[in-house]
Amino acid sequence: MADLRFGVDLGGTKTELIALEGSVERWRRRVPTPSNDYAAIVETIASLDRDATEALGQRGSLGIGTPGSVSPKTGRMRNCNTVVLNGQPLRADIEAAVGRGVRFANDANCFALSEATDGAGQGAGVVFGAILGTGVGGGVVVSGKLVEGTNGIGGEWGHSPMPIVFGDEHPGPACYCGRTGCVERFLSGPGMADDHARRYGGQASAAEIAASSDPSCAQTVERYASRLAKALSGVVNLLDPDVIVLGGGLSNVTRLYTRVPALLAEHAFSDVLETRLVPPQHGDSSGVRGAAWLWKD
Repeated sequence: MADLRFGVDLGGTKTELIALEGSVERWRRRVPTPSNDYAAIVETIASLDRDATEALGQRGSLGIGTPGSVSPKTGRMRNCNTVVLNGQPLRADIEAAVGRGVRFANDANCFALSEATDGAGQGAGVVFGAILGTGVGGGVVVSGKLVEGTNGIGGEWGHSPMPIVFGDEHPGPACYCGRTGCVERFLSGPGMADDHARRYGGQASAAEIAASSDPSCAQTVERYASRLAKALSGVVNLLDPDVIVLGGGLSNVTRLYTRVPALLAEHAFSDVLETRLVPPQHGDSSGVRGAAWLWKD
């Protein structure tokens, strides 16, 4: 068995390990994340690594996709919505627990790397992966390599300000990061639900709004598509990607793939828009597969 790669997706509610041989899945297991116990999180990952090694008879390289990111200044975790991780030396502690070097990346970066390697963006020169879920994140892959940046925040468009705001969009909803009007507060699932509630009342979720034929829900989805196009226009003007792959729960809204490109063309600084907007090929598995692909070299 050659080129065996283990990838771990460390989520807020579940932790999953996949073993890939080439692009072929050889083993997978998902367990609950002990999200309020840091030491238990480290042991959960180490235990999955031991179980995979025992099941396959061989130890693979280990890549881990995490919420937040590792600070290049301190080596400790930051910006994690699993707050018990913040300020912790997670990489060092996991390396000690598993007895070898580990590669880390933000979960959105892992999503982008997965889809660029053997997913919807395979073969493209520049791929932008945009996560539209409970939060909003992103990742950039150029010529097959993840671009994390000097500060370790490559692709973090979710905490850029929403461009071209009108009326009650300004100054925008408050964000947990301490700013107002972040892209995440408009384009996350809770952001869509909050927008709908402010205008029409009720407590509908983003999934319920997107699935409804009610005219008010259709208007909310149209506003969402317009905002998504505006936010992605900055990405297009900066990176000029070949492909934008959407991930997260809102990537299942089929209307986005027809409506957003038309709106995006109005904002991009070009007389032609060849960038493709596509759903993920690997769906919910993109994050854990991308973690394994952190060792594709």
